[in-house]
Amino acid sequence: MTTTATTVAVHTQRSFSPAPHGVREKSIRFLKKLPTWFAIAFLILITAYPLFWMFINSLKSNSDFLNNPSYTLPTVWEWGNYINAWETGNLATTITNSIIVTFPSLLLIVLLGAAAGYALEVLVFKGRGGVLLLFLAGVMIPMQMIILPLFTMFFEIGITGTYLPLILIYTASGLPLTVFMMATYFRAIPREIFEAAALDGASMTRAFFSIGLPMMRNAVLTVAIVQFFLIWNDLLIALIFAGQRKLNTIQVGLLNFSGEYGAINYGPLFAAICITVGGILILYLFLNQKIMKGLSAGAVKG
Repeated sequence: MTTTATTVAVHTQRSFSPAPHGVREKSIRFLKKLPTWFAIAFLILITAYPLFWMFINSLKSNSDFLNNPSYTLPTVWEWGNYINAWETGNLATTITNSIIVTFPSLLLIVLLGAAAGYALEVLVFKGRGGVLLLFLAGVMIPMQMIILPLFTMFFEIGITGTYLPLILIYTASGLPLTVFMMATYFRAIPREIFEAAALDGASMTRAFFSIGLPMMRNAVLTVAIVQFFLIWNDLLIALIFAGQRKLNTIQVGLLNFSGEYGAINYGPLFAAICITVGGILILYLFLNQKIMKGLSAGAVKG
């Protein structure tokens, strides 16, 4: 008897191997980041588009600006608008006047505000909370309410027609907010540092200039930048108290582009704005990191 062995091949269904675990995690992380990227792109768009709009309109003629949509590129690129803006707006004089008014005001605001914040937060005396509230009350006083009394007072003491009224007003109006911010920043510095300085024989003045201000340099820079923008962009006070055309600041100088019967030279006007805004943007780009450090300095108790 012959026995025949038969071999039967059994085919099993091939199982599908799943995607690598790392690829799936990367895809999930990518999808989770999409809303953040869209939000960042949207913020960049709404920030950059006004600057782009202002720049392209600074290179248009008046007819081009009035007859075509403002978001279109110039028909003819009028680069001469920048020369016209510099001469018509008298930007050399107005920028110089703004610098003369702004930096002495900033120096007084920072020194007086830092000294007041140091006294209110580091030194111990009765009623310091009430004094801080009095400084904060100055924030709530509208400048429009005291323009007439200030103008009358400056006229009677004979300092109108100079830079002094502007410097005094900017210093006084900037102190309430500065004192509050400086007191907050000094609160974040451990009090033991000043106590150790006192035990070593340092006076209050020495501790302020040798310890307080060096530790507050980012905060001082932040306060100075905030006040710089408020002073540099002011129009109302400069328009009323400058008194003479030769004392006009940059914001008042922009009014020179209004012609007869209210006609406006839009190209040179936008060119002048680009010049002023460009300088401020460059300053901010250089100081951006220090400003961020200063803003967070008073948020955490040291």
